[in-house]
Amino acid sequence: MAVAAKQLPGKKQAKAEKSYNFAWEGVDKRGTKVKGETRASSVAMIRADLRRQGVNPTKVRQKTEFSIGSGKKKITSGDLTVFTRQLATMMTAGVPLVQAYEIVGRGHENPSMQELILAIKNDIESGTAMAAAMAKHPKYFDELVCSLVAAGEQAGVLDVLLDKIATYKEKTESIKGKIKKALFYPASVIVVAVVVSAVLLVFVIPQFKELFQSFGADLPAFTLLVIGMSEFLQKWWWLIAMGMGLFGFLIAKLFEKSAKFRALVDRTVLKLPIIGPILNKAAIARFARTLSTMFAAGVPLVEALNSVSGATGNIVYGEAVLKMREEVATGQSLQLAMRQRNLFPNLVIQMTSIGEESGSLDGMLAKVADFYEEEVDNAVDALSSLLEPLIMVVIGTLVGGLIVAMYLPIFKLAAVV
Repeated sequence: MAVAAKQLPGKKQAKAEKSYNFAWEGVDKRGTKVKGETRASSVAMIRADLRRQGVNPTKVRQKTEFSIGSGKKKITSGDLTVFTRQLATMMTAGVPLVQAYEIVGRGHENPSMQELILAIKNDIESGTAMAAAMAKHPKYFDELVCSLVAAGEQAGVLDVLLDKIATYKEKTESIKGKIKKALFYPASVIVVAVVVSAVLLVFVIPQFKELFQSFGADLPAFTLLVIGMSEFLQKWWWLIAMGMGLFGFLIAKLFEKSAKFRALVDRTVLKLPIIGPILNKAAIARFARTLSTMFAAGVPLVEALNSVSGATGNIVYGEAVLKMREEVATGQSLQLAMRQRNLFPNLVIQMTSIGEESGSLDGMLAKVADFYEEEVDNAVDALSSLLEPLIMVVIGTLVGGLIVAMYLPIFKLAAVV
């Protein structure tokens, strides 16, 4: 590394010595744990400086420059997809890599994304390979993307691989969008129905209650039930709100921290009667699309399966792919390893078998991905059509039931008159 640094001209050498922010932890002379942040050009320099101060460093990690400061827009998967497509287009057009990063970075509307792109560009300018520069930001560039970029750099076909990555990301985002569409519409309508019902119980029902008390007559059981619900909600609304908030917070934390809980959720949603089949098809589509992309890029099958396991979007399929990887590594065929998992439909297994025998596994898997992506699209459209009347029934039952409960005593009084 030192020899390479000496060979750089003055301007590039200055860029190679660019400083970064590092977060460190260590133990001082008294055995007390200490931590802090320091700016330097390398981890080795940080460790040497800490030792001079009497601190034994236990952990030193580079902080990404774009994470400094608050109030900036988050980087979304959509931002990363657009960036990959823009970069692939420029590379295909013959624009040099560093210049392409400069153009895309300076022109991006999201400040956080702009800083991320320019940080990678600075690393590339200082002599770092693109895959290694992207690997410094694992939150945004996973192992799969870094592996494909590394394969493109080694083979000298980076523009082709970037185009494949962009297509892969666009297809993946499309699948995610369809799943969100399937879940968001009914959830949002039910939330609105619950809010409307709560407003009726808190603000409207008490007005009817005062009116009924002036009658001095016995009320129907259904009306008494609704009035009781209204009184309970008025008295304990804060407790209900706190309970729901705490429940949501605990679920989110469990999902974030507990792998067992995430596995339980993933297994459960796959067994749901309507949503389950859609999620199964989506996982198969992502598996096939990812493996096809990596295999077409020249990544060995065993290595590709390792990356695919994290790209399926479901722990059940991820664990199955890891087991398949172990079996393929011992010489077993991919289609046989898939068959033993009892997760993949016979169509997928047969297409994989044909692909292995004909030497066109990437093409066959791409066809499988196309088929199941279309299946997901059709299933989401069918689900939306099926849910519309069902949701109307739910809303009618909730809101209509409250209205009927309030008008029952009036109808009863009119009958007596």
